[in-house]
Amino acid sequence: MALLRSIAISSNKTITLARSARSLTTATLPPLPYSYDALEPVISGEIMMLHHQKHHQTYVTNYNSALELLHTAMDKGDVSAVVGLQSAVKFNGGGHINHSIFWKNLRPVNAGGGEPPHKKLGWQIDTDFGSFNALISKMNAEGAALQGSGWVWLAFDKELKRLKVETTANQDPLVTKGATLVPLLGIDVWEHAYYLQYKNVKLEYLKNIWKIINWEYAGEVYEKEAQ
Repeated sequence: MALLRSIAISSNKTITLARSARSLTTATLPPLPYSYDALEPVISGEIMMLHHQKHHQTYVTNYNSALELLHTAMDKGDVSAVVGLQSAVKFNGGGHINHSIFWKNLRPVNAGGGEPPHKKLGWQIDTDFGSFNALISKMNAEGAALQGSGWVWLAFDKELKRLKVETTANQDPLVTKGATLVPLLGIDVWEHAYYLQYKNVKLEYLKNIWKIINWEYAGEVYEKEAQ
């Protein structure tokens, strides 16, 4: 994350990038906290298996490769190579970060998935968006309108002390939209997240995914960061 933050905020500062990169270790694919078919019928077991084992694993593999090349370039003092590797580190590292959050944002219905947020997060949603349903409508609209591939996020702005809805393109992590933004909930709107089941009807996928959102996790992150 430190390296991605340096790339997002100070992409022209190679020294900052290099210092951050030296402290990083390779990434590993996290296990899912539920079985591949546990989110059915909202998301099929086939989609979840491919999404986790193929797509997320590819981001991890490519990130680790890019990181190894980056370390080698730094050892050689090859500034051009260091700069040239930034996009690969950002894309694949972002893919790993985003998906690691996404898996935690989902929960089977029989384990409490889809239960609306309560306590402090629920109150903050009402304050900043008017109602829980208004937030869902806003995120669905922005996710559906996102051109190409990307993510739609519910974020907490630590500086402004309020919730925001943001979108990011491709695998850009939320930090690219602001250093003070903390991801509470991210919804993957790449086609690989839904196409096998929903075809080209992205909005239907967005409407259904709220049935399996893990609001307990989002609430825990919010309460920690809002202190």
